[in-house]
Amino acid sequence: MKRERLLQFGALLWLMAVWILLWGNVSWGNILGGLAVGALIMVLMPLPRVPVEGRVHVLPLLRLAMMFVYYSLQSSLQIAYLALRPGPPPVTGVLRYQLGIKSDLVLTLCIDVLNLIPGTMVLEIDQVRRIVYVHVLDMGSQKAVSQFYRTVAQLERLFVEAFERDSDWKPSPWHNRDLQYDDPTQEGSS
Repeated sequence: MKRERLLQFGALLWLMAVWILLWGNVSWGNILGGLAVGALIMVLMPLPRVPVEGRVHVLPLLRLAMMFVYYSLQSSLQIAYLALRPGPPPVTGVLRYQLGIKSDLVLTLCIDVLNLIPGTMVLEIDQVRRIVYVHVLDMGSQKAVSQFYRTVAQLERLFVEAFERDSDWKPSPWHNRDLQYDDPTQEGSS
C-alpha cells in the first residue's frame, strides 16, 4: 500500500507540473491550483491499475536513453540521406521480430521507442507470442535488414536490463490473465 500511495503522489505532482507549464509561470496560485485540479482528475478519472512486475535499474535506464538518442540521430541521418540522394526511392517492407519481454507495460514502452525511431513503424503486435511486425523504411540491402535486427535486439536487451531482470521479476496476479481464454474449438471435448 505504501508504494501505491507514493505512485499516486508522484502522479499528483506530475499533474501539478503540467498545470504550471500550461499557465507558463510558477506561482503559489498555480501550484495550489495544479494540486487541486490534479486531485480532482485523479478522483473523477482514475487510471486503471498497471501491474509493475520488476524493478527499475537506473544505470541500464540511462544507457537505454542514450541508445535511444543515438538510434534516433542515426536513423534521422539515414532518412535525410535517403530523401536527398538521387535515384529511386528506398525499398521498404515489413519485418517481424519476437521479443523476449515479459511485462505488458515494458512491451508497450519498447513499442513506443520503436515507433519514435525514424524509419520504423510498428504495424501489429501479437501479444501472446510477443511478435511485432514493423514497417522498415530501408530494406534495400542485407546490411540494412541486419542493422534493423541488431537495433531491436539491443533495445530489447536494454529494456530487460532496465526493467525485467530475472532476479527481480515477480509476476503480478494479473499477469497474462486477459490472455487466458477458452478455445471455442475445444468445447464439449473431455
